[in-house]
Amino acid sequence: MTASIDSSAPANDSTTSIDELCRAHLPLVHFEVRAISARLPGHVYTDDLVSAGMAALVLAARSFDPGVGVPFGRYAVRRIRGALLDELRSADWATRSLRAKVRRRDAIHDELAARLGRRPTDAETAAAMGVEVGELSRLEVDLHASVVLRLDVITDAVGADAVLPATDDTPEAQMVLRERQAYLRDAVDALPERLRAVVRGCFFDDRPMRELADRLGVTESRISQMRAEALRMLREGLNSQLDPAMVDEPDNTGGAVARRKAAYYAQIAARSSYRDRLTAIPEDDPEQRRVGRTA
Repeated sequence: MTASIDSSAPANDSTTSIDELCRAHLPLVHFEVRAISARLPGHVYTDDLVSAGMAALVLAARSFDPGVGVPFGRYAVRRIRGALLDELRSADWATRSLRAKVRRRDAIHDELAARLGRRPTDAETAAAMGVEVGELSRLEVDLHASVVLRLDVITDAVGADAVLPATDDTPEAQMVLRERQAYLRDAVDALPERLRAVVRGCFFDDRPMRELADRLGVTESRISQMRAEALRMLREGLNSQLDPAMVDEPDNTGGAVARRKAAYYAQIAARSSYRDRLTAIPEDDPEQRRVGRTA
């Protein structure tokens, strides 16, 4: 973007000092800082950019040769823009390669979203990039680690209390928790009768395995096996509703095991509506939380 100030204003001649030249073109610095700041995150401190731009203006005035035939304003703008970019690069903790990877990830993510009509999963994004899901996660961690916030800017803008960590869940987090708990309840209810009895006895009623074994007519070791099997089914049932990419596909997609799993997933999905899942379960239900952590 070219500055709107007349770039042919006061040329440097034998009677014009460097100081006068800088004063006449000082608005160029503020114009370029405002132009570049519009594309920067809010935590970037513009005073540093102004200082770098002013230093570049002085250097431009000292090295300007009027005999070249280029107006000083046009010459100074190039030097100021270069200084602003150098200042931003020096303050950026992320490497150029990291920024390039993030731009590629964002472009692929947007392309998949447009093609699929929904937000792509991490597995789909990683596959399109030709990397493992773990590498994609490390990229996100590296990006967040490179972000540095100025506490003085935060406190000046919104007050010192705002930098203290929040102790309450956000409304979004509460909704996610309620939905997960509701799916967990539905997954428990959809278990086969004997597995459901084991889960409820172990986690809801705190009954010892010996009592459950006597009740179901099996050994304690069998109760332990049934508990492990039930937890595996609960984990896969939750994933089928919340993160389908995490569900392991059976080796034989048309076999009896695959059909049983599909039927179980369908039962979970059909047991409650979206509204029911958000309103039916208290968010602080300790038993639901206990089973959820185990599953």
